[in-house]
Amino acid sequence: MQTYNLTHLKELESEAIYVLREVAAQFENPVLLFSGGKDSIVCAHLARKAFFPAKVPFPLMHIDTGHNFPETISFRDQFIEKIGANLLVASVQEAIDLGKVVEEKGFNASRNGLQTIPLLDAIEKYKFDAAIGGARRDEEKARAKERFFSHRDEFGQWDPKNQRPELWNIFNGLKNYGENFRVFPISNWTEMDVWQYVLAEGIELPSLYFSHQRPCFVRDGVIMSTSHFIQQRPEEKVVEMQVRFRTIGDMTCTGAVPSDADSLEKIIEEVAATRTTERGTRSDDKRSEAAMEDRKKQGYF
Repeated sequence: MQTYNLTHLKELESEAIYVLREVAAQFENPVLLFSGGKDSIVCAHLARKAFFPAKVPFPLMHIDTGHNFPETISFRDQFIEKIGANLLVASVQEAIDLGKVVEEKGFNASRNGLQTIPLLDAIEKYKFDAAIGGARRDEEKARAKERFFSHRDEFGQWDPKNQRPELWNIFNGLKNYGENFRVFPISNWTEMDVWQYVLAEGIELPSLYFSHQRPCFVRDGVIMSTSHFIQQRPEEKVVEMQVRFRTIGDMTCTGAVPSDADSLEKIIEEVAATRTTERGTRSDDKRSEAAMEDRKKQGYF
């Protein structure tokens, strides 16, 4: 008698595909939030697998701050064309122009926190009842307590008292009119799981994740890439560095790490040996101890 054993990656893949199919079954108008980072790329890859040979049955949406890495936008457009998906773009710049949000000023100015209003506006405009994201529980303490199906009220806010139990992977997507859910299919994955899955599946990623030469400067112990979006202090000297990015966000808040890992195998070795968290280079998470928690309550993720 033959034995049938699943690797841990296949178990995680099966779980994520089950969650994605539950979304399609329980909700009328879901959307997949796509940033161009590795987690959202993996979610899009899983969605293709979940509904193959049909196309992904929901659009992808990017909240464009206008401060993205050029490599991210270039990869996003190529990826969308490759998979034949429908891409929606919600613009932070448009929200600023309309006076819905006020842009920050100064050396530490960032548009990262301004994404909430365009996101909530797009959810209301298109009447999305579920927004699929690539958040993982190992990323940050505010995300560690998230359910797979995370209930949000009519204002997009997260309330711990309104979250449903998820015993035996039974998901409750019932909601009142105007409410919605955020759904996180890869909640149980770790950073290492993502990289091993990317290697196993041969998934293409933006070049930012791999070691490269880049003009950088150091701010508060974080290596930042130079950009016309960032106002540098006089003492912040620009130096050519060999770096890569563990996580990709805005240029104004995403730090790099010194690295010579220019292949997936080397990145996996590096991640296995590191003792710092993946989001440890994100300056937006360091504004306060509860920065991510506050943004989540406002409807950010």
